[in-house]
Amino acid sequence: MTKRKTTITIPDEMVINKILIVRGKKVMIDTDLAELYAVPTRRLNEQVKRNIKRFPENFMFQLIKTKSNL
Repeated sequence: MTKRKTTITIPDEMVINKILIVRGKKVMIDTDLAELYAVPTRRLNEQVKRNIKRFPENFMFQLIKTKSNL
């Protein structure tokens, strides 16, 4: 059984509108990225964690609250 690859075309404007600047870095929020791939956010995060070696070291990070943020 051969797996078929599906190609999706996403307009540049749709991607560009989802890019944010956080601390001088271009980032995309996981919900926006999951929306572009038409998968639940939970599933996207699961797959990244399960296949972490396939992604660059700085592909994913998590913002946390600190006392200075409060």
